[in-house]
Amino acid sequence: MTRRQILTALGGSALALPTAPGQRRPATDPYPVQFVDVAKGAGLTHTVYYGETDSSDYITEANGCGVAFYDYDNDGWLDILLLNGSRRSGIPPGETATNRLYRNNRDGTFTDVTRDAGLVRTGWANGVCVGDFDNDGFDDLFITYRGENVLYRNNGDGTFSDVTAEAGVGGSPGNWSTGCTFLDYDRDGYLDLFVATYIGPESLGDLPPKGRSTWKGVPVAYGPQGLAMGSLTLYRNNGNGTFSEVTDEAELQGTLGYGLTAMATDYNEDGWQDLYVACDSSASILLRNNRDGTFADIATERGLAYSPDGVAQAGMGLAIGDYTSDGKLDIVKTHFADDVPGLYRNDGQGFFSDESPTAGLRASSRHLEWGAGFVDFDNDGHPELFYVTGSVYPEVEAVNPDYPYRGPRFLFRNLGNGSLVNVTEQCGPGLTTPHSSRGCAFGDFDNDGDMDILVMNMNEPPSLIRADAVAGNHWLKVKLVGVKSNRTAIGARVYVRTGRHRQVQEVHSQDSYLSVSDLRLHFGLGRAMRADSVRVVWPSGLTEEVGAVRADQLVHIEEGSGITRRQSFSQPGE
Repeated sequence: MTRRQILTALGGSALALPTAPGQRRPATDPYPVQFVDVAKGAGLTHTVYYGETDSSDYITEANGCGVAFYDYDNDGWLDILLLNGSRRSGIPPGETATNRLYRNNRDGTFTDVTRDAGLVRTGWANGVCVGDFDNDGFDDLFITYRGENVLYRNNGDGTFSDVTAEAGVGGSPGNWSTGCTFLDYDRDGYLDLFVATYIGPESLGDLPPKGRSTWKGVPVAYGPQGLAMGSLTLYRNNGNGTFSEVTDEAELQGTLGYGLTAMATDYNEDGWQDLYVACDSSASILLRNNRDGTFADIATERGLAYSPDGVAQAGMGLAIGDYTSDGKLDIVKTHFADDVPGLYRNDGQGFFSDESPTAGLRASSRHLEWGAGFVDFDNDGHPELFYVTGSVYPEVEAVNPDYPYRGPRFLFRNLGNGSLVNVTEQCGPGLTTPHSSRGCAFGDFDNDGDMDILVMNMNEPPSLIRADAVAGNHWLKVKLVGVKSNRTAIGARVYVRTGRHRQVQEVHSQDSYLSVSDLRLHFGLGRAMRADSVRVVWPSGLTEEVGAVRADQLVHIEEGSGITRRQSFSQPGE
């Protein structure tokens, strides 16, 4: 009996029936997906070290790092990159706190190939982004650190070369860099690089210890409020393997904030990539691309800088997707405890309104929210909202158990009418088992047609959460290859139509919290056996459309050539 048949037998008549694309679901229908953490059996057993286990004396130990689903060898199977940190008291004997690259063995397991790939590196890693900066057909890797950042060129043979120095993108050793993203801001076909920092170097060199501030009556690590804000850096790709810093030229030198996750998105659909930065305890930043090499921060006027009552929130993670199925990209920004995620609906003119109070997101404000995503786990054509949680203060729980250090993962089902309902408790131990998590990424690691989750857990091995969907809905995956545009197609937008239902997604270099998700875009189709049309808006400005695309397959679309390859996946357990 296959895994799908077992799940169907267990669920019996309680399982939801397949849906038509765009069909609304009653809030009382059971959610037809179960989530199981398979990390141990998959071979992901190494601990991600990040600070002490029972206290957090300095803010540098608290924020954790991202993860990546990353097909580094172009074999069509998602590999895994896990970042790592350090510990002031030292790493346990016999252990190494290095970043780790795991190759997908195509059987549900992974092999650690870090050393052979040339990626062994220790230090306080923070964020990661992926993109083919030299357009050679293999996606490269950029990792931010507390200290110098690193650019790895993918050599195409399973190995990487550290080209940071020759490329000129290491940054200052005194910085604490966090969010990063590749984007082609000048539309020349080469990926440029944007980097945010969290705290200014003048504060980072002399951080106050725990005890200078309190939370819930407990002495905790100091910051970021009261510390110097971080800055932004933009590097232009010269097209020859090197970059030039153009921060001043781009008029970014005065834009400051406690920057965390950074995402490139064309929020106003003018064909030029803009930037949104989630900022902790300061106004978040929306950088409009002025199409002349400069940017302007317009977050306040567009409704993305502050809470609805004008207060700076603690922005952590970001997700961009179309939760209303109106063809416009909306935004979620996760926040600190005692707050809820900001759900910013795009009005179609590039202005945003925070719909979180009416959409149903007040499930629990006790948990600090981190990595997030709009992901269609049940393939009904309406993306769900998922996020992970975890406190930054291990000491508080003993005094105030209402604010635990470890928390669940939250899943809000999209009802198709602008409302979201919390279905976490229905979805199994993969979501309900508590962890203190930070980064997470989304992708179909076992190529079975439903989306899975990779999660960074503080001072534990990661979670690899397999989604087992039994709804019987159909899906379509789209992999883009740029020609005139950058090869990775970062910034491309894909519209899928089934009947009157439409969906849109963008290709992003970083998302969630300092993480990278599957670059293959995944669309649920409900009962539809095909997509009536797939339209691609490329970063170069070219628009092309293909029609009547059969469901339950991955299609490769090359810029200017349409579908060049089709790939069918087996169903789970078959």
